[in-house]
Amino acid sequence: MWKQSRTHLIVSTCLIFGLLFLDQSTKYLALTYLSNGNVIPLIPHFLSLRLLFNPGATLGFGSSETPLVALIEFLACVISLILDTRTKTILWTIAFNFAFAGSLGNLIDRIIYAHSFLNGSVVDFLDYGWSIGNIADIELTVAAVLIIYCIVFSIPLKNKDH
Repeated sequence: MWKQSRTHLIVSTCLIFGLLFLDQSTKYLALTYLSNGNVIPLIPHFLSLRLLFNPGATLGFGSSETPLVALIEFLACVISLILDTRTKTILWTIAFNFAFAGSLGNLIDRIIYAHSFLNGSVVDFLDYGWSIGNIADIELTVAAVLIIYCIVFSIPLKNKDH
């Protein structure tokens, strides 16, 4: 059991740091190369790169309630970490790690780009035409898909031998 717990900790730590690095480094690149208003088309009529500071959540919901959105992101981080420490199943671990990294990535932005306490914006740069997001949003979407998959296919939080 100790070895599995140690392996779980190593996998979680590496995955979380890797996902956070990916999120924060792409936001840095967006700030560096898109701050002057540049729009870079990647896939015509589907995906381009455009910088936007979003004070709200998905699709701009909660734009006038930025501190509440930040609090929800903080709670999502705490809950994801707690659940991650209680699971021994790799898919649940990956799902909780993606949820934690995505929530923390956007929470970091809200703190760094705050106008006042927890009243900051998230750096978005992936423009889908109908929505604009970032890598943390993709991580949160992956987490949601994995959680739904685990629930639908009755994957337990812990293996039967634990």
